Amino acid sequence: MRFLKSDSRLIGVLLVLAITQLIGWATISLPAVVGRDLAADLGLSLPAVFAGNSVFYVTMGLCAPWLGKAFVRHGARNVMMVGTVVMVPGYVVLFFAHEPMLYFAGWVILGMGGSATLSTGAYILLNEIAGRQAKSAIGAVMLVTGLSSSVFWPTTSFLSGHFGWRVTCLVYAAMLILISLPLFAFGTPRQRVVKEGAGVASKLSKPSKAAAIPRSTFNLVVSAITLNAFVQFGLGAILIELLRAEGLAPAQAIAFGSMLGVIQVSARGLDFLGGGRWDGITTGLVAGTALPVAMMLLMLSEGAIWAVAVFILLYGAGSGAMAVARATIPLVFYDQTEFAKASSMIALPLNLASALSPPLLAGLLTQFGGRGALGLTFVFSCAAVLILVLLGRRRPRVAVAA
Repeated sequence: MRFLKSDSRLIGVLLVLAITQLIGWATISLPAVVGRDLAADLGLSLPAVFAGNSVFYVTMGLCAPWLGKAFVRHGARNVMMVGTVVMVPGYVVLFFAHEPMLYFAGWVILGMGGSATLSTGAYILLNEIAGRQAKSAIGAVMLVTGLSSSVFWPTTSFLSGHFGWRVTCLVYAAMLILISLPLFAFGTPRQRVVKEGAGVASKLSKPSKAAAIPRSTFNLVVSAITLNAFVQFGLGAILIELLRAEGLAPAQAIAFGSMLGVIQVSARGLDFLGGGRWDGITTGLVAGTALPVAMMLLMLSEGAIWAVAVFILLYGAGSGAMAVARATIPLVFYDQTEFAKASSMIALPLNLASALSPPLLAGLLTQFGGRGALGLTFVFSCAAVLILVLLGRRRPRVAVAA
Protein backbone atom coordinates (compact mmCIF):
# COMPACT_ATOMS: atom_id res chain seq x y z
CA MET A 1 0.00 0.00 0.00
CA ARG A 2 2.93 2.27 -0.67
CA PHE A 3 0.94 4.34 -3.15
CA LEU A 4 -1.08 5.84 -0.26
CA LYS A 5 2.11 7.16 1.32
CA SER A 6 3.52 8.53 -1.93
CA ASP A 7 0.57 10.82 -2.74
CA SER A 8 -2.16 11.73 -0.27
CA ARG A 9 -4.45 12.86 -3.09
CA LEU A 10 -4.96 9.22 -4.03
CA ILE A 11 -6.93 8.51 -0.87
CA GLY A 12 -9.71 10.90 -1.83
CA VAL A 13 -9.62 9.93 -5.50
CA LEU A 14 -9.82 6.23 -4.63
CA LEU A 15 -12.88 6.88 -2.49
CA VAL A 16 -14.54 8.84 -5.30
CA LEU A 17 -13.78 6.16 -7.89
CA ALA A 18 -14.86 3.35 -5.58
CA ILE A 19 -18.29 4.94 -5.14
CA THR A 20 -18.81 6.07 -8.74
CA GLN A 21 -17.59 2.83 -10.31
CA LEU A 22 -19.71 0.84 -7.89
CA ILE A 23 -22.79 2.82 -8.87
CA GLY A 24 -22.00 2.76 -12.58
CA TRP A 25 -21.32 -0.95 -12.95
CA ALA A 26 -23.97 -2.11 -10.51
CA THR A 27 -26.79 -0.25 -12.23
CA ILE A 28 -25.78 -1.76 -15.58
CA SER A 29 -26.63 -5.20 -14.17
CA LEU A 30 -30.36 -4.38 -14.16
CA PRO A 31 -31.36 -7.30 -16.48
CA ALA A 32 -29.64 -9.81 -14.18
CA VAL A 33 -32.15 -8.99 -11.44
CA VAL A 34 -35.34 -7.94 -13.27
CA GLY A 35 -34.81 -9.67 -16.60
CA ARG A 36 -38.10 -11.56 -16.47
CA ASP A 37 -40.02 -8.38 -15.62
CA LEU A 38 -38.37 -6.58 -18.52
CA ALA A 39 -39.25 -9.44 -20.87
CA ALA A 40 -42.88 -9.46 -19.79
CA ASP A 41 -43.36 -5.67 -20.06
CA LEU A 42 -41.49 -5.24 -23.35
CA GLY A 43 -42.72 -8.39 -25.09
CA LEU A 44 -39.18 -9.71 -25.52
CA SER A 45 -37.64 -13.10 -24.92
CA LEU A 46 -35.25 -13.41 -22.00
CA PRO A 47 -32.18 -13.76 -24.30
CA ALA A 48 -33.28 -10.59 -26.13
CA VAL A 49 -33.46 -8.73 -22.82
CA PHE A 50 -29.91 -9.76 -21.99
CA ALA A 51 -28.87 -8.67 -25.47
CA GLY A 52 -29.22 -5.14 -24.08
CA ASN A 53 -26.00 -5.74 -22.18
CA SER A 54 -24.32 -6.90 -25.38
CA VAL A 55 -25.44 -3.69 -27.11
CA PHE A 56 -23.99 -1.76 -24.17
CA TYR A 57 -20.57 -3.44 -24.44
CA VAL A 58 -20.42 -3.10 -28.24
CA THR A 59 -21.25 0.61 -27.99
CA MET A 60 -18.61 1.09 -25.30
CA GLY A 61 -16.05 -0.61 -27.49
CA LEU A 62 -16.90 1.39 -30.61
CA CYS A 63 -16.78 4.70 -28.74
CA ALA A 64 -13.57 4.04 -26.81
CA PRO A 65 -11.02 4.73 -29.59
CA TRP A 66 -12.65 8.09 -30.32
CA LEU A 67 -12.23 9.10 -26.69
CA GLY A 68 -8.46 8.56 -26.62
CA LYS A 69 -7.67 12.10 -27.77
CA ALA A 70 -10.32 13.54 -25.44
CA PHE A 71 -8.68 11.89 -22.43
CA VAL A 72 -5.31 13.32 -23.42
CA ARG A 73 -6.59 16.79 -24.34
CA HIS A 74 -9.12 17.39 -21.56
CA GLY A 75 -8.08 14.96 -18.81
CA ALA A 76 -9.95 11.98 -17.41
CA ARG A 77 -11.85 14.06 -14.83
CA ASN A 78 -13.65 16.17 -17.44
CA VAL A 79 -14.34 13.26 -19.77
CA MET A 80 -15.81 11.20 -16.92
CA MET A 81 -18.06 14.08 -15.89
CA VAL A 82 -19.43 14.34 -19.43
CA GLY A 83 -19.87 10.56 -19.59
CA THR A 84 -21.88 10.62 -16.36
CA VAL A 85 -24.23 13.24 -17.78
CA VAL A 86 -24.62 11.23 -21.01
CA MET A 87 -25.60 8.08 -19.11
CA VAL A 88 -28.56 9.76 -17.42
CA PRO A 89 -30.80 9.97 -20.56
CA GLY A 90 -30.12 6.28 -21.11
CA TYR A 91 -32.02 5.38 -17.95
CA VAL A 92 -34.74 7.88 -18.82
CA VAL A 93 -35.18 6.20 -22.22
CA LEU A 94 -35.43 2.82 -20.49
CA PHE A 95 -38.12 4.27 -18.21
CA PHE A 96 -40.22 5.24 -21.24
CA ALA A 97 -39.46 2.07 -23.23
CA HIS A 98 -42.51 0.01 -24.20
CA GLU A 99 -41.00 -1.57 -27.29
CA PRO A 100 -37.67 -3.15 -28.27
CA MET A 101 -36.49 -0.11 -30.25
CA LEU A 102 -36.45 2.23 -27.26
CA TYR A 103 -35.10 -0.48 -24.99
CA PHE A 104 -32.02 -1.01 -27.12
CA ALA A 105 -31.68 2.74 -27.74
CA GLY A 106 -31.40 3.18 -23.99
CA TRP A 107 -28.51 0.70 -23.85
CA VAL A 108 -26.76 2.48 -26.73
CA ILE A 109 -26.87 5.76 -24.77
CA LEU A 110 -25.65 4.01 -21.62
CA GLY A 111 -22.79 2.51 -23.63
CA MET A 112 -21.79 5.92 -24.99
CA GLY A 113 -21.61 7.36 -21.48
CA GLY A 114 -20.07 4.25 -19.99
CA SER A 115 -17.19 4.32 -22.45
CA ALA A 116 -16.13 7.65 -20.90
CA THR A 117 -16.96 6.86 -17.27
CA LEU A 118 -16.47 3.19 -16.50
CA SER A 119 -13.18 1.32 -15.97
CA THR A 120 -10.99 2.84 -18.69
CA GLY A 121 -11.61 6.41 -17.53
CA ALA A 122 -10.93 5.44 -13.92
CA TYR A 123 -7.65 3.76 -14.82
CA ILE A 124 -6.55 6.76 -16.87
CA LEU A 125 -7.39 9.13 -14.00
CA LEU A 126 -5.30 7.06 -11.57
CA ASN A 127 -2.46 6.95 -14.07
CA GLU A 128 -2.57 10.75 -14.40
CA ILE A 129 -2.03 11.05 -10.66
CA ALA A 130 0.20 8.09 -9.80
CA GLY A 131 1.98 7.20 -13.03
CA ARG A 132 3.68 3.80 -12.80
CA GLN A 133 2.54 3.42 -9.20
CA ALA A 134 -1.07 3.27 -10.39
CA LYS A 135 -1.14 -0.55 -10.40
CA SER A 136 -1.94 -0.87 -6.70
CA ALA A 137 -4.44 1.98 -6.92
CA ILE A 138 -6.23 0.28 -9.82
CA GLY A 139 -6.27 -2.95 -7.84
CA ALA A 140 -7.85 -1.12 -4.90
CA VAL A 141 -10.67 0.24 -7.08
CA MET A 142 -11.27 -3.18 -8.64
CA LEU A 143 -11.39 -4.69 -5.17
CA VAL A 144 -14.42 -2.53 -4.38
CA THR A 145 -16.15 -2.79 -7.76
CA GLY A 146 -15.94 -6.57 -7.52
CA LEU A 147 -18.57 -6.27 -4.80
CA SER A 148 -21.01 -4.37 -7.05
CA SER A 149 -23.37 -7.30 -7.50
CA SER A 150 -23.36 -8.07 -3.78
CA VAL A 151 -24.29 -4.47 -2.98
CA PHE A 152 -26.67 -3.57 -5.78
CA TRP A 153 -28.45 -6.78 -6.73
CA PRO A 154 -30.38 -6.73 -3.41
CA THR A 155 -30.89 -2.97 -3.86
CA THR A 156 -32.29 -3.44 -7.35
CA SER A 157 -34.52 -6.27 -6.14
CA PHE A 158 -35.85 -4.11 -3.29
CA LEU A 159 -36.52 -1.06 -5.46
CA SER A 160 -38.14 -3.01 -8.31
CA GLY A 161 -40.20 -5.05 -5.86
CA HIS A 162 -41.66 -1.92 -4.25
CA PHE A 163 -41.72 0.58 -7.12
CA GLY A 164 -41.21 -1.38 -10.34
CA TRP A 165 -38.19 -1.55 -12.65
CA ARG A 166 -39.08 1.70 -14.44
CA VAL A 167 -38.89 3.79 -11.28
CA THR A 168 -35.70 1.93 -10.40
CA CYS A 169 -34.17 3.27 -13.64
CA LEU A 170 -35.07 6.83 -12.57
CA VAL A 171 -33.53 6.24 -9.15
CA TYR A 172 -30.27 5.17 -10.79
CA ALA A 173 -30.36 8.20 -13.09
CA ALA A 174 -30.78 10.41 -10.02
CA MET A 175 -27.83 8.69 -8.31
CA LEU A 176 -25.61 9.52 -11.27
CA ILE A 177 -26.57 13.21 -11.17
CA LEU A 178 -26.77 13.69 -7.39
CA ILE A 179 -23.89 11.45 -6.28
CA SER A 180 -21.49 10.55 -9.09
CA LEU A 181 -21.35 13.92 -10.88
CA PRO A 182 -20.66 16.02 -7.75
CA LEU A 183 -18.02 13.52 -6.62
CA PHE A 184 -16.20 13.85 -9.94
CA ALA A 185 -16.55 17.64 -9.89
CA PHE A 186 -15.40 18.27 -6.32
CA GLY A 187 -13.60 15.09 -5.30
CA THR A 188 -11.04 14.68 -8.09
CA PRO A 189 -8.12 17.03 -8.80
CA ARG A 190 -7.88 19.14 -11.91
CA GLN A 191 -5.01 17.90 -14.02
CA ARG A 192 -2.85 20.20 -16.07
CA VAL A 193 -3.42 19.16 -19.66
CA VAL A 194 -0.48 19.18 -22.04
CA LYS A 195 -1.20 21.30 -25.09
CA GLU A 196 -0.43 19.87 -28.48
CA GLY A 197 2.35 22.39 -29.13
CA ALA A 198 3.92 21.77 -25.76
CA GLY A 199 3.72 18.06 -26.37
CA VAL A 200 5.67 18.45 -29.59
CA ALA A 201 8.33 20.54 -27.87
CA SER A 202 8.57 17.99 -25.09
CA LYS A 203 9.08 15.19 -27.57
CA LEU A 204 11.84 17.13 -29.29
CA SER A 205 13.66 17.82 -26.06
CA LYS A 206 13.19 14.39 -24.46
CA PRO A 207 12.92 11.04 -26.26
CA SER A 208 9.60 9.34 -25.63
CA LYS A 209 9.81 5.84 -24.21
CA ALA A 210 6.40 5.07 -25.71
CA ALA A 211 7.68 5.87 -29.19
CA ALA A 212 10.16 3.01 -28.80
CA ILE A 213 7.39 0.47 -28.24
CA PRO A 214 6.84 -1.33 -31.56
CA ARG A 215 3.38 -1.83 -33.00
CA SER A 216 3.80 -5.60 -32.72
CA THR A 217 4.10 -5.26 -28.94
CA PHE A 218 0.85 -3.30 -28.78
CA ASN A 219 -0.82 -6.02 -30.86
CA LEU A 220 0.41 -8.64 -28.40
CA VAL A 221 -0.94 -6.60 -25.47
CA VAL A 222 -4.33 -6.31 -27.21
CA SER A 223 -4.39 -10.03 -28.02
CA ALA A 224 -3.58 -11.17 -24.47
CA ILE A 225 -6.15 -8.83 -22.90
CA THR A 226 -8.87 -9.63 -25.44
CA LEU A 227 -8.43 -13.41 -25.23
CA ASN A 228 -8.63 -13.31 -21.44
CA ALA A 229 -11.66 -11.00 -21.47
CA PHE A 230 -13.43 -13.41 -23.84
CA VAL A 231 -12.81 -16.29 -21.44
CA GLN A 232 -13.79 -14.47 -18.25
CA PHE A 233 -16.90 -12.65 -19.46
CA GLY A 234 -18.11 -15.69 -21.36
CA LEU A 235 -17.62 -18.22 -18.57
CA GLY A 236 -19.00 -15.77 -16.03
CA ALA A 237 -22.23 -15.55 -18.02
CA ILE A 238 -22.75 -19.29 -18.53
CA LEU A 239 -21.16 -20.63 -15.33
CA ILE A 240 -24.38 -21.87 -13.72
CA GLU A 241 -25.50 -23.63 -16.91
CA LEU A 242 -21.98 -25.03 -17.40
CA LEU A 243 -21.98 -26.58 -13.94
CA ARG A 244 -25.42 -28.04 -14.55
CA ALA A 245 -24.16 -29.51 -17.82
CA GLU A 246 -21.37 -31.14 -15.82
CA GLY A 247 -24.00 -32.98 -13.80
CA LEU A 248 -24.64 -30.74 -10.79
CA ALA A 249 -28.15 -30.19 -9.48
CA PRO A 250 -29.51 -26.62 -9.91
CA ALA A 251 -29.09 -25.84 -6.20
CA GLN A 252 -25.52 -27.14 -6.23
CA ALA A 253 -24.65 -25.14 -9.35
CA ILE A 254 -25.96 -21.93 -7.79
CA ALA A 255 -24.13 -22.62 -4.54
CA PHE A 256 -20.80 -23.16 -6.30
CA GLY A 257 -21.42 -20.24 -8.63
CA SER A 258 -22.08 -17.88 -5.74
CA MET A 259 -18.64 -18.71 -4.32
CA LEU A 260 -16.91 -17.42 -7.46
CA GLY A 261 -17.36 -13.71 -6.76
CA VAL A 262 -16.01 -14.00 -3.23
CA ILE A 263 -12.92 -15.87 -4.44
CA GLN A 264 -12.33 -13.35 -7.25
CA VAL A 265 -12.51 -10.41 -4.85
CA SER A 266 -10.22 -12.21 -2.41
CA ALA A 267 -7.64 -12.73 -5.17
CA ARG A 268 -7.79 -9.04 -6.06
CA GLY A 269 -7.32 -8.22 -2.39
CA LEU A 270 -4.19 -10.37 -2.14
CA ASP A 271 -2.75 -8.66 -5.22
CA PHE A 272 -3.56 -5.26 -3.68
CA LEU A 273 -1.98 -6.13 -0.33
CA GLY A 274 1.12 -7.24 -2.19
CA GLY A 275 1.91 -3.57 -2.59
CA GLY A 276 2.48 -3.66 -6.34
CA ARG A 277 5.63 -5.76 -6.19
CA TRP A 278 4.64 -7.50 -9.43
CA ASP A 279 3.86 -5.70 -12.64
CA GLY A 280 0.82 -6.55 -14.77
CA ILE A 281 2.68 -9.09 -16.89
CA THR A 282 3.96 -11.11 -13.93
CA THR A 283 0.52 -11.03 -12.28
CA GLY A 284 -1.03 -12.13 -15.57
CA LEU A 285 1.38 -15.03 -16.01
CA VAL A 286 0.79 -16.42 -12.53
CA ALA A 287 -2.97 -15.86 -12.60
CA GLY A 288 -3.39 -16.89 -16.24
CA THR A 289 -1.67 -20.23 -15.73
CA ALA A 290 -4.33 -21.24 -13.20
CA LEU A 291 -7.15 -20.86 -15.76
CA PRO A 292 -6.29 -23.66 -18.24
CA VAL A 293 -5.37 -25.95 -15.33
CA ALA A 294 -8.82 -25.37 -13.84
CA MET A 295 -10.57 -26.01 -17.17
CA MET A 296 -8.61 -29.17 -17.90
CA LEU A 297 -9.43 -30.50 -14.44
CA LEU A 298 -13.15 -29.90 -14.95
CA MET A 299 -13.10 -31.51 -18.41
CA LEU A 300 -11.40 -34.67 -17.10
CA SER A 301 -13.31 -35.02 -13.84
CA GLU A 302 -16.75 -35.90 -15.23
CA GLY A 303 -18.55 -33.67 -12.74
CA ALA A 304 -17.01 -34.92 -9.48
CA ILE A 305 -17.90 -32.56 -6.62
CA TRP A 306 -14.30 -32.25 -5.41
CA ALA A 307 -13.15 -31.34 -8.92
CA VAL A 308 -15.86 -28.70 -9.26
CA ALA A 309 -14.76 -27.19 -5.94
CA VAL A 310 -11.12 -27.09 -7.05
CA PHE A 311 -12.19 -25.63 -10.41
CA ILE A 312 -14.08 -22.80 -8.68
CA LEU A 313 -11.11 -22.12 -6.42
CA LEU A 314 -8.49 -22.09 -9.20
CA TYR A 315 -10.64 -20.29 -11.76
CA GLY A 316 -11.91 -17.76 -9.22
CA ALA A 317 -8.45 -16.89 -7.92
CA GLY A 318 -6.92 -16.80 -11.41
CA SER A 319 -9.67 -14.74 -13.02
CA GLY A 320 -9.83 -12.32 -10.08
CA ALA A 321 -6.12 -11.51 -10.24
CA MET A 322 -6.17 -11.57 -14.05
CA ALA A 323 -8.77 -8.80 -14.07
CA VAL A 324 -6.20 -6.57 -12.35
CA ALA A 325 -3.53 -7.69 -14.83
CA ARG A 326 -5.73 -6.75 -17.80
CA ALA A 327 -6.00 -3.20 -16.51
CA THR A 328 -2.33 -2.81 -15.60
CA ILE A 329 -0.38 -4.55 -18.38
CA PRO A 330 -0.32 -1.32 -20.46
CA LEU A 331 1.41 0.42 -17.52
CA VAL A 332 4.49 -1.69 -18.25
CA PHE A 333 4.94 -0.21 -21.71
CA TYR A 334 3.34 3.23 -21.82
CA ASP A 335 3.85 6.54 -20.05
CA GLN A 336 0.99 8.72 -18.78
CA THR A 337 0.00 10.26 -22.12
CA GLU A 338 0.40 7.09 -24.17
CA PHE A 339 -1.37 5.02 -21.50
CA ALA A 340 -4.58 7.00 -22.10
CA LYS A 341 -4.37 6.44 -25.86
CA ALA A 342 -3.44 2.77 -25.54
CA SER A 343 -6.20 2.04 -23.00
CA SER A 344 -8.81 3.66 -25.23
CA MET A 345 -7.69 1.59 -28.22
CA ILE A 346 -7.61 -1.63 -26.19
CA ALA A 347 -11.16 -0.99 -24.95
CA LEU A 348 -12.61 -1.63 -28.43
CA PRO A 349 -11.63 -5.31 -28.85
CA LEU A 350 -12.00 -5.91 -25.10
CA ASN A 351 -15.63 -4.78 -25.05
CA LEU A 352 -16.44 -6.55 -28.30
CA ALA A 353 -15.08 -9.78 -26.82
CA SER A 354 -17.13 -9.16 -23.67
CA ALA A 355 -20.26 -8.77 -25.79
CA LEU A 356 -19.72 -11.72 -28.13
CA SER A 357 -18.38 -14.39 -25.78
CA PRO A 358 -21.54 -15.15 -23.74
CA PRO A 359 -23.79 -16.02 -26.74
CA LEU A 360 -20.97 -17.91 -28.50
CA LEU A 361 -20.10 -20.01 -25.45
CA ALA A 362 -23.80 -20.55 -24.73
CA GLY A 363 -24.20 -21.88 -28.27
CA LEU A 364 -21.26 -24.26 -27.84
CA LEU A 365 -22.68 -25.38 -24.51
CA THR A 366 -26.03 -26.11 -26.13
CA GLN A 367 -24.60 -27.94 -29.14
CA PHE A 368 -21.66 -29.83 -27.64
CA GLY A 369 -22.15 -29.71 -23.87
CA GLY A 370 -19.60 -28.49 -21.34
CA ARG A 371 -16.66 -29.90 -23.33
CA GLY A 372 -17.40 -27.53 -26.21
CA ALA A 373 -17.33 -24.36 -24.12
CA LEU A 374 -14.44 -25.51 -21.93
CA GLY A 375 -12.41 -26.63 -24.94
CA LEU A 376 -12.52 -23.20 -26.60
CA THR A 377 -11.79 -21.30 -23.39
CA PHE A 378 -8.91 -23.70 -22.64
CA VAL A 379 -7.30 -22.92 -26.00
CA PHE A 380 -7.81 -19.17 -25.57
CA SER A 381 -6.39 -19.26 -22.03
CA CYS A 382 -3.27 -21.12 -23.15
CA ALA A 383 -2.80 -18.67 -26.01
CA ALA A 384 -3.07 -15.72 -23.60
CA VAL A 385 -0.38 -17.21 -21.34
CA LEU A 386 1.98 -17.77 -24.29
CA ILE A 387 1.49 -14.17 -25.41
CA LEU A 388 2.26 -12.93 -21.89
CA VAL A 389 5.50 -14.92 -21.99
CA LEU A 390 6.44 -13.06 -25.17
CA LEU A 391 5.49 -9.72 -23.61
CA GLY A 392 7.65 -10.51 -20.59
CA ARG A 393 10.66 -10.67 -22.89
CA ARG A 394 9.76 -7.28 -24.38
CA ARG A 395 9.63 -5.33 -21.12
CA PRO A 396 11.21 -1.89 -21.51
CA ARG A 397 14.36 -1.41 -19.47
CA VAL A 398 12.61 1.30 -17.45
CA ALA A 399 9.93 -1.18 -16.37
CA VAL A 400 12.49 -3.86 -15.52
CA ALA A 401 14.51 -1.43 -13.42
CA ALA A 402 11.37 -0.30 -11.59
